[in-house]
Amino acid sequence: MITKLISKIRKTNAPIVVGLDPMMKYVPEHIKKAAFAEYGETLEGAAEAIWQFNKGIVDAVCDLIPAVKPQSAMYEQFGVPGMAAFKKTIDYCHEKDLVVIGDVKRGDIGSTSEAYAVGHLGKVQVGSSSYSGFDEDFVTVNPYLGSDGVNPFIKVCREEKKGIFVLVKTSNPSSGELQDRLVRDEKHSVDRPVYEIVGEQVAAWGNDCMPEEGEYSYIGAVVGATYPEQGRVLRRLMPNAFILVPGYGAQGGRGADLAHFFHKDGLGAIVNSSRGIIAAYQQEMYSHYGEKAYADASRAAVLAMREDIMSALHQVH
Repeated sequence: MITKLISKIRKTNAPIVVGLDPMMKYVPEHIKKAAFAEYGETLEGAAEAIWQFNKGIVDAVCDLIPAVKPQSAMYEQFGVPGMAAFKKTIDYCHEKDLVVIGDVKRGDIGSTSEAYAVGHLGKVQVGSSSYSGFDEDFVTVNPYLGSDGVNPFIKVCREEKKGIFVLVKTSNPSSGELQDRLVRDEKHSVDRPVYEIVGEQVAAWGNDCMPEEGEYSYIGAVVGATYPEQGRVLRRLMPNAFILVPGYGAQGGRGADLAHFFHKDGLGAIVNSSRGIIAAYQQEMYSHYGEKAYADASRAAVLAMREDIMSALHQVH
C-alpha cells in the first residue's frame, strides 16, 4: 500500500491527506435538516448527516488528492451509528481509489493489540470464513507500550502489505511534556529527547518491514508540522519512513515549515489538513461559497494547500 500511496502522490502532485474529522458544527444546516427529517434528532440522524457531509467533500476533492484520514473518535462519539458511518466513509473512499489512513491511535499489548491490528488492517476468522473489519490501508499507532504494542501491527502489515504511522513527535502544544524529555544515551554519553529515541526505533522496525520493491517501509511516522526543526532531525534519523505530518493550517503549520520533512525528490511525507479543508466554507477566505457550496470551498482549500506546499518544496529543493 505504501507503493500505491507514492504512486497517487506522484499522479496528483499533491502530498496531501484530507482529514475527514466531521463535527456537527461543521455540517451545513441543509444537510442536518435532511438527515433529521429522515431519522430524527438521534444518533442515527447525526450519523447520516456526517456521512452525507463526508460524501460531498470526497466527491469534490477525490481527483486532487491521494489519501484521506478519518479520525475514528469523531465517529465513535455517535455510538454504533457513528461507527457505521465511519465504515461507509472508508468504503466510499476506496470506491474513489483513495488511500485511507485510519486515525485510530491504537496502542496496547498482546491479544488486544492483535485484535486492533486485525480489526483495522487485517482479516478476522469467523468459522471457515475470514472478513475484513474496517479495512483501512494504514492506521496510526501509539508506541508508548513498546514493541509489544507495535509488533502485532507489523505482522499484519507484512501479511496484508498495509502500513502504520507511529506517533513520534505530535503537533499538539503539550507534546513536549513527555516527547521532549531528555534520556541519557550511554553509548554516546549524551542526553537525547525521547522523540529521537522513538524515531530510531521506528527506523529499526521499518528496516525489518520493507516491500520487495521501493525505498519506503510499511512503517511510517507521525511528526507534527508545528515542529519543523524536530522534523529536520527525524527525517535524517528515519530515511526510509514515510512521514505523516499533521498540524498544517488550523494548528499553525505552513508550507514553508514543511520542506525538511521531505526528501529532495519531493517524496517522503504527506501533509494532513482537517478542519482547514472540510470546514473551509466557515473561513473568511472561502465564505463567499456559502453553506450550500461547502464542498466547492473544500476543493478550493485543497488547491491552495497544494500550491503552498509545492511552492515551498520548489524553493528549497
